[in-house]
Amino acid sequence: MNERRRAGLILLASLALGMPGVAAADPLPLVPLPASVVPAKGSFTLGPDVRIGTEPGDRGAASAARLLAAQLKAVRGFAPVQVNGKAAVRFVRDRRIRGKEAYRLTVDASGVTIAASGDAGLVWGAMTLAQLASPDGRFGQPATIAGIVIEDMPRFAWRGLMVDVARHFQPIEELYIIVDQMAAVKLNTLHLHLTDDQGWRFEVKRYPKLAEIGGWRLPPSAGGRTGDKVGGFYSQAQLKALVAYAAERGITIVPEIDLPGHAQALVAAYPEFGVFGDRPPVSHDWGVNPYLLNPGPEGVAFVKTVLDELMAVFPGTYIHLGGDEAIKDQWQRSPAVQAQIAALGLKDENALQSWLIDQFGAYLASKGRRLIGWDEILEGGLPPSASIMSWRGEKGAVEAANAGHDVVLSPAPILYLDSLQSDRGDEPPGRITIQSLETVYAYEPLPAGVAPDKAHHVLGAQGNAWSEYLVTPYQVQHMLFPRAAAIAEMGWTPRQRRDFADFVPRVDVQMMRWRRGGVEVADSGFAVGFKLDGTRGEALRKGRVRLSLASQIRYGAIRYTVDGSEPQASSPAYAQPLDIAFGTTIRAAGFREDGTPIAAPRRFEGTRAALLARTASEMVACPKGALGLRVPLASEATANQPAFNVNLFDTCTAYPAAPLDIARAFVVDVARLPRHYGLAHDFKAVRAHYNVTPFGELVVQVGCTDKDAKPVVAGTFPLPDPDKAPQRFTFRGALPKGAGDRDICFQFTAPTSGPFYAVEKVQLMEQGE
Repeated sequence: MNERRRAGLILLASLALGMPGVAAADPLPLVPLPASVVPAKGSFTLGPDVRIGTEPGDRGAASAARLLAAQLKAVRGFAPVQVNGKAAVRFVRDRRIRGKEAYRLTVDASGVTIAASGDAGLVWGAMTLAQLASPDGRFGQPATIAGIVIEDMPRFAWRGLMVDVARHFQPIEELYIIVDQMAAVKLNTLHLHLTDDQGWRFEVKRYPKLAEIGGWRLPPSAGGRTGDKVGGFYSQAQLKALVAYAAERGITIVPEIDLPGHAQALVAAYPEFGVFGDRPPVSHDWGVNPYLLNPGPEGVAFVKTVLDELMAVFPGTYIHLGGDEAIKDQWQRSPAVQAQIAALGLKDENALQSWLIDQFGAYLASKGRRLIGWDEILEGGLPPSASIMSWRGEKGAVEAANAGHDVVLSPAPILYLDSLQSDRGDEPPGRITIQSLETVYAYEPLPAGVAPDKAHHVLGAQGNAWSEYLVTPYQVQHMLFPRAAAIAEMGWTPRQRRDFADFVPRVDVQMMRWRRGGVEVADSGFAVGFKLDGTRGEALRKGRVRLSLASQIRYGAIRYTVDGSEPQASSPAYAQPLDIAFGTTIRAAGFREDGTPIAAPRRFEGTRAALLARTASEMVACPKGALGLRVPLASEATANQPAFNVNLFDTCTAYPAAPLDIARAFVVDVARLPRHYGLAHDFKAVRAHYNVTPFGELVVQVGCTDKDAKPVVAGTFPLPDPDKAPQRFTFRGALPKGAGDRDICFQFTAPTSGPFYAVEKVQLMEQGE
């Protein structure tokens, strides 16, 4: 252990003394970790009879006091009374504290003082005090807090989350919940992605059809009836109320109207602002679609009107205008647009986008606002008025910052929170680029390529929760939390004080707070996983299973049972790989030192049938393929459903290492899914297979990944008419006798103009079954 780490643990242990429910060796339960923590003499007991005092007439302090009372109610179970004047818990102004978000929190025997010069600093001090008081096993009872002096301020000014409400509309109540949980960990920017090809969510009174038409779409079809329209939009009154609510909690809401691409919902509502005047449907295809804004005078005037109404609702400095993934085919094929490029003396369509963005940037600047966009707006030359949000790695941020432009780091895949958090089969849909809590925490928002004298142009970092596959509030929350805590600490805490091992017990406490508030928090990093020693075939041949247990984050003690019962604090502790007999069901979970579970128990079934089965999440890619997405059975489902790991470019997955000397037959469960993906110029990468029956076939091949042996076709099954067959069905077939383990590929040959198919489960059968 290095000296800094040892000294930090000694300090935190001393601070924890006197705090019920916090062990002396545990770190101070604060997320994000403050800039400076110094122990002090004495302690203070915070209970329901304690008063919170503010100076008369200080509305910012009074607001912070109300937030403290509400937060204590949520995480501790009582709400102290607020009073004017002196009290045991005091909010005071101190102009010597520099920075609108900086604060000083002092705890001693006489009480608690939260001092700041700005309103945000008072709010963050209140959130720190609420964390110091929670949680422990004495909910509803007083909390004793050790003497302490915290002097704190953020490292970066922009500490954000983006919620995509365009792809899947979220109820306004869900956004209030997210705001509350952001404030709890000092995140200060909520970026709302309000428009896209799949929906327009902002009410524009001058153009009401944007919401009335652009806010609704038909679900995609997997065959047969598509269902009723889905969607929604927010009124300006709803958003103004949300903006005020967030501002009271130190959070600025940045709206995004995505232009000139991702504009199909806009053109569906007002075809005259598109390029060719046609009216497409509001899209239900995820990805990149071709519809662009008309860059002529009418289109520019239209956007300025929208911006006027947007600025009236969102008073923050920044307005996000997207600029991403605007493929220029429509502009290239339009004589009018080509004439405009020539008249302006521009080089090409990328330069036209740069010119267009600059028009809007200048307009916003004239109103005292600033434009920010995705890093594609660099492609035609960076408009002087623009700031950059860099998602395609860090290159755009480095270039823009070194050129004197402000930047926010939001690189994919690390800060894309629709990425899965583990490879577990119980993860909800998303991108199969695992971004664990530790991976997110480790990201450094100040890129190495930014010159030291330009570092101040790096405003901070943001995590993006794109919602192609996040339909319900449960799914959104599952992806945001607890990784939001990693982003909070990344943006707040000095770099030299960040340490993941130190963060883990603190985020564990914060996860308990969030759950106490009724929020869904992913336990992916703390859940127990099971790993076989060798292949399943080897285990079947030996007649026993050797199993290792581990969680992604090594924290707490793993306890397990072998009789299928729920593990308890008194259950055996895992110390080394287990040898179990067939028929044994193991359930395991991590436990804290106080005997409480860290995550929900997970199960491993050691039966022969279970070892011969593979679910969709246990399949692997076929040769020349890659599994990139985890998709749901239905794109608009309002409850969790089966999910499938798929390759959009070739509907083929493989059962790895099938024991052909043991298995004699197979049963494959198949699901038919919507093919609703806007692949743009990547359409050429889709592998089409010649179908020899009307709707294609499922072709099952053994040894399909062998380089030196020809695969053996084990079965070919014609697919049924999508308009008449159920969405899920089963095929059965025999396997050729073989020796050892070989992969089995399940290749679908359905026409690419229709739905695509996925394997839900493969069950191999032994002789006589």
